[in-house]
Amino acid sequence: MSELPPPTIEEFYRQCADRKLMAVRCVRCKHIMVPPRAICPKCRSSRVEWVQLGTQGKLVTYTIVHVSPPQFKHMTPYAVGIVEMEEGVKLPSIIRTSRLESLKIGMELEVDFSPKSQETSWPHWPRYFFKETE
Repeated sequence: MSELPPPTIEEFYRQCADRKLMAVRCVRCKHIMVPPRAICPKCRSSRVEWVQLGTQGKLVTYTIVHVSPPQFKHMTPYAVGIVEMEEGVKLPSIIRTSRLESLKIGMELEVDFSPKSQETSWPHWPRYFFKETE
């Protein structure tokens, strides 16, 4: 997927708008980076390429948010966690579920995407989140 533009956070979110969870992989050492970076932190190579991540991950840890910033107040209480993807990268994310008590460390989750934010004081980028597998 090297036809994509240079690795920037803006491009990462443009790909989320197309319902793709992307990362950057170092061509030399194969290290996968999210958020995307132009230089590999492992081997310092600048030869990187975009790769699409899978849709499945496992919940590594989470917390329930009861007091939130104003832009997320409508969601409280909600879960925020770390999800380990099949490729080994760990991503922070909101975890959407109808039953917060159903969350368990190690459970399978799948990525999904929200449309662009309507908030005026928050970035207008689409967002990824994780939900229970169907």
